[in-house]
Amino acid sequence: MTQLSRNSLPQEGSTPAPLLPVPLSFERNWLHDLESKLEKGGPWGDWRLSRLAIQGEQSGLVTSFDELQCMKHLSGLSPLPHQLDTAHKVLFEMSGRAILADEVGLGKTIEAGLVLKEYLVRGLVSKVLILVPASLVLQWVRELNTKFGITAVAQKKSYSWGNDIVVASMDTAKRDPHKELLLSSEFDMLIIDEAHKLKNKKSTNYQFVQQLRKKYCLLLTATPVQNDLGELFNLITLLKPGQLGNQGDFAANFVVDKRQPKNEVQLRGELSKVMIRNRRGEGPVTFTKRKVRNIPLTLSPEEKALYDGVTAFVKDQYQESGGNLSSMLSLVTLQREVCSSRDAVFITLVNLIKKLPADSPKRERMMDLLQSIRTVKTNTKAEKTMELIRDMNEKVIVFTEYRATQEYLLQYFREHGLQCVSYSGGMNRGKKDWMMDLFRGRAQVMIATEAGGEGINLQFCHHMINFDLPWNPMRVEQRIGRVHRLGQQNDVVIYNLSTEGTIEEHILHLLHEKINMFEMVIGGLDVILERFEKKESLEKSLYKIMLEARSDEELRSSLDHIGESLSELSHETRKEIMP
Repeated sequence: MTQLSRNSLPQEGSTPAPLLPVPLSFERNWLHDLESKLEKGGPWGDWRLSRLAIQGEQSGLVTSFDELQCMKHLSGLSPLPHQLDTAHKVLFEMSGRAILADEVGLGKTIEAGLVLKEYLVRGLVSKVLILVPASLVLQWVRELNTKFGITAVAQKKSYSWGNDIVVASMDTAKRDPHKELLLSSEFDMLIIDEAHKLKNKKSTNYQFVQQLRKKYCLLLTATPVQNDLGELFNLITLLKPGQLGNQGDFAANFVVDKRQPKNEVQLRGELSKVMIRNRRGEGPVTFTKRKVRNIPLTLSPEEKALYDGVTAFVKDQYQESGGNLSSMLSLVTLQREVCSSRDAVFITLVNLIKKLPADSPKRERMMDLLQSIRTVKTNTKAEKTMELIRDMNEKVIVFTEYRATQEYLLQYFREHGLQCVSYSGGMNRGKKDWMMDLFRGRAQVMIATEAGGEGINLQFCHHMINFDLPWNPMRVEQRIGRVHRLGQQNDVVIYNLSTEGTIEEHILHLLHEKINMFEMVIGGLDVILERFEKKESLEKSLYKIMLEARSDEELRSSLDHIGESLSELSHETRKEIMP
């Protein structure tokens, strides 16, 4: 039989050499055919393509069980190291049940997407339910589809539940007839965003999620612990029942009172089994800078008279109540609203007056305050905000705590030719998405309330105005986190409006000068507050100081004392976080 010499075969990296003629006694046409086919690459194709096919098969092999297989299937995403570490821990150390508690802006959605994609690639998950606030439904769907190639759908009608991967609002899911359908189903994975809303075990949200049948579960929240350790127990029990024992065991082992833990080293060890918390200062993640502009304002005589009148009324009511703060919440709100707008004060006063008998002395004083409101013809803050917006000539988000102030600003800006939209918690999902698209496109200004700002991502905007300031620093940080987050390309400029001679001036001094929170990119704010609030919340402490101070000097002195305590805790926390 005739044999071809090894040297006559094409070698890697060379062009096929013609076959040497071999003397044969039979027909040779096949040899010429072979030579021509080799020159053309052969009927089997180019040998280089075969080599690529082999390399492709090799790259698809699972070299290690602990290796994340999903990375080979992600083309439009390059996860950060801390996000990969988180996904790895959830899969291989926490068995797919975890609380993802990164600080605001570090990409908890990306981490959840990585975990979900990995389980999908491994064939361990097919039926998935993702529950989020209504305003985030389409945002989640877009992220999963574009960044992970996961064909998630937004729930719109009852038939939508038949899809494999559904994103829906918690409010819709827990409502009949959807609730009955979901409780009768089984899910391979359940993901819940803004999971801090589940911390009250008596709430319908908690009880609904507890009844859902789920194999794997991810709870996402930037604020897993605020004021009550019992809420943390509830959240972990929802995720892994029995992880911390029963409530009596937990209280005996880890709780001095609801804000003060004991056996902290042991407690941290137990939490590390179910919760992952990445902080801004702990990894190689870099953020743009925060630039703070504090804008002091002088109220008009009429505005100052209204402020003084409300303050005197609220303090008198506190004294009459015998110092019972729990009975003063609506009046404390009035005190805070007077630093925002006359419109917010007006609505609260009217609602309070409706509840009082006609001959009540309190009612008479409230009517006098309504008369004071009528004398206020200007809004110093609104005028300054308009000036700032025109000077910057870029997109800006304006935050206020009160819907009445939001409505006033919307009308005021439009009357002065600004294109603006509002964004609030009371809007349905469709309207929120519409407002966001308008802001991303045509509108220069978005006016958002606290509830409306939760969970929204605004990296395309880098100017923010705090029209009024919450007394809880974490809520201020959450506002800033809407724009100062991963993906922000510009330094974020924060404008804080502060009216001189009011409680607001002191609150801003406390937040900015004492704990320097506006520049605290390294995180740790929640740790500072957790340590400070072992006996009483910061907001409650501020209420008492404001109501009990007999002079402006006493008010300043008491707030300075709190500020020094927070400042010391801030320095301690920075030392612990920074290497």
